[in-house]
Amino acid sequence: MKENGFFAEFKKFITRGNVLDMAVGVVIGGAFTAVINSLVKDIINPIIGLVTGGTDFAELKIVLKPAVGEVPELAIRYGMLFNAIINFILVALVLFIIIRNFNKFRDAAEAKKKAAEAEAAAAAAAAEAAKPVEKPADILLLEEIRDLLKK
Repeated sequence: MKENGFFAEFKKFITRGNVLDMAVGVVIGGAFTAVINSLVKDIINPIIGLVTGGTDFAELKIVLKPAVGEVPELAIRYGMLFNAIINFILVALVLFIIIRNFNKFRDAAEAKKKAAEAEAAAAAAAAEAAKPVEKPADILLLEEIRDLLKK
């Protein structure tokens, strides 16, 4: 089998850490979606139904053609769209909160790291300033010649 072939590239791609992280994210996202769907269906919709006089969003529809015999009705189920919109808003809100907090923690860690680096740089500068300045070799030679001439 070729080392640079399609399957070798695919194997390299699939065994990278990023792909595994993405797979874990997809699984967690699916579970999170199930939780949000249950929250909307079992908690939020009944509360909205109570406020609106018992209306269930899932049942809201515009009937285009009523059922005749065994032929089912033809309807636009806009209530399901409302459910999907509520789901989307809740997922977006939760993700926004998670990402916002993650960014705050990351920014705080970066600020702490920059402060430590600045402190280390200041300490290095102070140590450098405390060190006596070494004279160049040609100046030392000229001073030695001067001292010899004085004698």
